[in-house]
Amino acid sequence: MNQTVVQDQPNKWIDETEALKKMWEIRIFEETIQALFEAGELYGTMHLCIGQEATAVGGTAVLKQSDWIVSTHRNHGHSIAKGTSIRNMLAEMLGKKTGTNGGKGGSMHIADLDVGNLGSNGIVGAGFPIAAGAALSAQMQGTDQVVLCYAGDGATNEGSFHEALNLASIWQLPVVYFIENNQYGMSSSIEHMVNIDKLSERGKSYGIDGVTIDGNHLDAVTDAVAKAVEKARNGNGPTLIEALTYRHKGHSKSDKLMYRSEDECRQWQVNNDPILRLEKEVIQKGLLNEVAIRKLEQTIRKEIADLVASVKLDSEPTIEDLWTHVYAEDEQ
Repeated sequence: MNQTVVQDQPNKWIDETEALKKMWEIRIFEETIQALFEAGELYGTMHLCIGQEATAVGGTAVLKQSDWIVSTHRNHGHSIAKGTSIRNMLAEMLGKKTGTNGGKGGSMHIADLDVGNLGSNGIVGAGFPIAAGAALSAQMQGTDQVVLCYAGDGATNEGSFHEALNLASIWQLPVVYFIENNQYGMSSSIEHMVNIDKLSERGKSYGIDGVTIDGNHLDAVTDAVAKAVEKARNGNGPTLIEALTYRHKGHSKSDKLMYRSEDECRQWQVNNDPILRLEKEVIQKGLLNEVAIRKLEQTIRKEIADLVASVKLDSEPTIEDLWTHVYAEDEQ
């Protein structure tokens, strides 16, 4: 077998100021999407990742562009962090021809192969075997690519989780399974859905190293993923990471959050917000001051607002566009 080693550099977002910028881009993007939906300009459903920015940015920070990610229905942060164009994502969600999927996929189906984003999935747990398949292809072709597979806590009770982890283990695939434990699968607390203290313990059943980390601390996420990626890239198989985090918003657009107490929400949103925590660290290290951070935030808000105004002028897909990307093109 010919071995092809892809030579490229890790993403630059490991720098704390760059990471903070990227995390604010994700949050403001999500707030913008929510506002567009509430104004009746965005159709379908949406799943916001506000409060989970550190898992997206920290997880992708140590990847090469040639490495792949597989995402979930709560995919916007992962896509932005991996390098997918914010403008193209806005266009996709507004049903424009310039969208990542030509305006035909919407919020839950962002994909961008140019930056290693293999796409999102509306089916809970469907990403596990897709990631295993992608990792198998890298292994068989002799590249040094690694797959980072995002999933939610609820997905760990799906059969696809167990089947994929078993295959990844016995074949020692270069894949990192990253569970964003935001405490709830829809309206059900994960504490009521499993009889173990840590979801990472499930890796033991398949001979996979498992680790539980603080998913709202950027360095904790980056360190854990860096170790797992290095292990996978060196041919030593998969890792199961459980990142403890919290979604500030509901499961989806129609969720009234009747199953969570105000005190619980306040504790996570005030005391454990990943952006606020990183801001404090950046200020303490003298990298930025409060004035600079607020200026950064306002600059991003204006940039995204300008993108929305621009995207609204883009063309809508035509009837003929319905046939694109349906059948393989004839190469003869």
